[in-house]
Amino acid sequence: MMNLTAQTPAPTTPAVIGLTSIEAEERLAELGPNTLPEPEPPSPLRVFLIQFRNPIIYILLLASALSFATGRIEDGLFILVVLLINASIGTYQEYSADRAAAALRKLEQPSARVIRDGVACRIEAKRLVVGDLVLLESGDRIPADLMLVDASDLRCDESLLTGESMPVAKGRTVEGSSDETASSMLLAGSLVTRGRAKGVVTATGTATMLGGIAAELGRASSSLPPLVARLAKFTNALAVFVGLAALVLVVAGFMRGLPLHDLVMMSVGLAVSAVPEGLPIAISVALAVSMRRMAARNVIVRSMPAVEALGSTTIIATDKTGTLTSNVQTVTEIRLPDGTDIALDAHADLDKCEIRASGLDSDLVRERARRLLRAALLANEGTLARRDDLWVAAGDTVDVALLAAGRKAGLGQEELNDRYPLAARIAYEPEHKYAASFHHGSDRIHVFVKGASEVLIEMSDRMDSAGNVVEIDRASLLAQKEEMAARGLRVLAFAEGEIGASLAGSLGHGHLVDLVLLGLAGLQDPVRPEVPNAMKDCHAAGVEVVMVTGDDPRTAAAIARDAGLSFHAGQVVSGHDIDEAARAGDQRLDEITREARIYARVQPTQKSAIVASLIRNGHIVAVTGDGVNDGPALKKAHVGVAMGLRGTEVAKESADLVVTDDNFASIVAGIAEGRAAYRNIRKVVLMSVATGAAEVLLFMLALPFGLPMPLLPVQLLWLNLVTNGIQDVALAGGRPEGDELAGPPRSPLEPVLDRTMIRRVVQSTVVIGGAAFLAFQWMIAHGYGVPEARNITLLIFVMFENVQTLACSSERRSIFSVDILRNRFLLLSVLAAQTIHISAMYVPWLSGTLGLSPITPLEWGLSMLIASSLVLVTEVDKFVSRRSRDRSSHA
Repeated sequence: MMNLTAQTPAPTTPAVIGLTSIEAEERLAELGPNTLPEPEPPSPLRVFLIQFRNPIIYILLLASALSFATGRIEDGLFILVVLLINASIGTYQEYSADRAAAALRKLEQPSARVIRDGVACRIEAKRLVVGDLVLLESGDRIPADLMLVDASDLRCDESLLTGESMPVAKGRTVEGSSDETASSMLLAGSLVTRGRAKGVVTATGTATMLGGIAAELGRASSSLPPLVARLAKFTNALAVFVGLAALVLVVAGFMRGLPLHDLVMMSVGLAVSAVPEGLPIAISVALAVSMRRMAARNVIVRSMPAVEALGSTTIIATDKTGTLTSNVQTVTEIRLPDGTDIALDAHADLDKCEIRASGLDSDLVRERARRLLRAALLANEGTLARRDDLWVAAGDTVDVALLAAGRKAGLGQEELNDRYPLAARIAYEPEHKYAASFHHGSDRIHVFVKGASEVLIEMSDRMDSAGNVVEIDRASLLAQKEEMAARGLRVLAFAEGEIGASLAGSLGHGHLVDLVLLGLAGLQDPVRPEVPNAMKDCHAAGVEVVMVTGDDPRTAAAIARDAGLSFHAGQVVSGHDIDEAARAGDQRLDEITREARIYARVQPTQKSAIVASLIRNGHIVAVTGDGVNDGPALKKAHVGVAMGLRGTEVAKESADLVVTDDNFASIVAGIAEGRAAYRNIRKVVLMSVATGAAEVLLFMLALPFGLPMPLLPVQLLWLNLVTNGIQDVALAGGRPEGDELAGPPRSPLEPVLDRTMIRRVVQSTVVIGGAAFLAFQWMIAHGYGVPEARNITLLIFVMFENVQTLACSSERRSIFSVDILRNRFLLLSVLAAQTIHISAMYVPWLSGTLGLSPITPLEWGLSMLIASSLVLVTEVDKFVSRRSRDRSSHA
C-alpha cells in the first residue's frame, strides 16, 4: 500500500544541495535558534504589586490606618491580612492565566521547508541555520534572511520592514533593478505573495534585519477582551451606586448617633463586599481556561476575544478541501476526449497496479492515457519517490495524486524529466487556474498544461480522438466534465503543444496556444467521517453553514450532500453570479447571500465580498481560509479561522483561530467551548452581583428600622474573603454542561445582565438580604445580644452565598440534576469556605477579632433551613424558565 510521509527527494541546483543533519545541528549549537528576543513576562512579585493598584485597595489601606490611629489594632491588622490574602489569590489567578496563554502561543510554531540530507522536509523555523536551503511558495512567510538561488515569477511583500505597500519583484537578476543585491535577497518577516523560490539562509534570529528592529522595540501590551472591558465598566458603575448607598447609610447612622469610625468602616466593608472588583480577573481566567480547552480540541486561539465571538457565531463560511473533506486526493477515473472511460483503483499498491482498459484497442487506450498522464507529471511541482520501502511524497495533494496515477500507468517523474529537460515553468496561481511547463526537445519546445477543465477546453483548439488529432468539440467535452462533476469528482483537464526552439528564452503565458486537449481526470476527496454529525450539531445549535469553494458547482454540490449540508438547487451560486450581483449593488448581493448555501468557482476577492454581505445581513460570521488571498476575508469576518496544516502564514496571521487538524468538526467543537465560556462568565456575574447587592440590602433595611449594624466592618471583609475569589474562579473554570449546541446562539447585542439575569439577581438579593434581615431582627427582638445575633447572621450569609454558588453551577438545570463532581474545584471551594468559617469560631485570636463564637445545633439547623430557601426560589424560577422555553420551541 502507498504510504505518503512528509519527506521526499526534491530537485536541487548542482551548486546548492543543502546541509546534512549533522552540519545543521553543529551550526544550531554554535549560532543558537532562529528566534527573536521576547520580553520576559512579569514576575510573580510584579503581578503581586499590581494587585494593589485599585481604588478599593486604597480605601482599605485608609481604613486600616484609621483603625491604627484610633487604637483598634486588631481591626487594622485584620484589614492588612485580608489585603495580603486577596492580593495573593489575585496574583495566582492572573499569573496562571498569563502562563497558560503563553504556553498556548508556543503551540503555534512557524515551520519551514528545507533540503536536509538531500531530501525535502519541514522543520520548525527556529531550527534553521545559516547555509540551509529553504523552499518557498506563494503564501509563505520568509523565516530568515535568504540569498536567492532560484526563483520563478517571485513577488514579495516587504511592507512590514520597508513600508513599501506594493509587492516587490525578486530574482537573481531583475531587469531594471537599481540594486541587484536587494533584488536577490529575501528578508525575514516578509511574505511571498506570488511564485516559487529557493534560497540559502544568510542570517537567523537577531542577526536578521527583522531581528535588529525587534531588539529595539518592546512588545505592546495586549488590550482587554471586549467582554472584560464591558464588565470593568459595569463594575465601575456598580461602585458608584454602592458608594451612594454607603453615603446614605453613613448619614442615617450619623443621625442616629453611631460612632463615626464604625460608620466609615461599615461603608468600607460594604464597598469591598458589594463591588466585584475581581470580576475582570475572573473573566480573564474563564477565557484563558477556554483557550486551553480549545487547544486540546485542535483549536489554537490567537486572540482572546475570539473565544467570546466564536460562541456567538451564527454562520460558518467554510471551504471544502481539507476542512469538510480528508484532503487526500486520488485519481479514480480518466475520461479521454472521445468519451472513452478508464478506471483506476483508489489507494492501490503503486508497484502492482496498472491501468485497466478493455476492448480491441486496449493497447491504444493505455497509450493515450499515458500521454495524458505524461502531461500531468511534467506540469507538476510535487514529488513522489521510494525511500526505505515506502512511497514518500511532498507537494500539493492534487499533484501527488497525479504522480501516483502516473506510477499506476508505469510512468516515473524522474525518467520523464530526464527525457524532457525543463526549460521554464508557470506555477499554479488561483487567478490562472492552470499550471504549465516547457521542455526542451530535439528541435522544438514541448508544452504541457494541467488545470481547470473549462479553462483548458477554451485554451485548446484541437483534441485527441481515437489516437488522432481532430478539431475540438467543446460542447461534448463540457458535457463530459459536467457528468463527472455531478458525481462529486474534481475534474482537471490536460493538454500539450509545441512551439519553436527559438522562443526558449522568453517562455510564458502567451505561448500557451494551439494546444491539443488530451482528456480529463476525475479526482475524489472523500468527506471526513465526523463532518455529517458536526453539521447536525450546527443545525441543532442554530448555526448556519455555507460552503465557499473554488471547485465546480456540481462537484461542490455532491460533496455538500455527502457532508450533510441541507440545500436546494437554487441555493448554489457561482463566482460569476457574485460578480454580477456586486456590480448591481450591495442590496442585490445581500439578497443572494440570504439564500445561498453553496458558493462555487469563487475567487478569494469574491470570498471577501460574500463575508461582508453576510455581516450586513446581521450574521456573526466565522470564515475559514488557508491561502494568501484569504487574508482580507479572514480579517473582515468576526472570527477568522485559518487551517494549521495547509494554511499559509498569511492566512494564520490574519486569523483569530488556527485549526491544527484542518477539520470542520474542530470548528464546531470550538463554538461549543466558546458558548461554555460565556455561560461561565454569566454564572460568575450572577453570583458576585447578587451576593454583593444582598449585603447592601441588609444594611439598608436594618438602619432605617432602628436596628444596630447587622454586621461589623471586619465581618464584612471576612465574608468577602471566604465567599468570593476562589468560588469566582471555580465557576469561571467550570466544564461545559454538554448542551451548549442545543440552542441558538445569543444575540451579539444581548447584554450580560439581560432580563433573565436581572430577574435572578433581584430574586437572590431579596431572598438573601431579606431573610438575613428578618433573622437578625427576630433575634434582637427575642433577647439575643447584638454580638450573638451578628454571629448567626454572618453564618447565615456564608451559607446563603455557598448555596448561591452551587445554584449558579448551571443556569438552566436543577441543582439536583447537576453532576457536582464534574466541577470538583467548585465543590471544594464551597466546602473550604464553610470549613474555614467554622474553624474561625474556635480560633481564639480570630474569633475575638471577628466577633465569632460556637453556636448550638438548633441554631445550625435553623441557619441551614433559612439558607435553603434560596434553593426553593431558584428551582421554581428555573422550572418556569424551562417550561417557557419548551413552549416556545414547540410553537
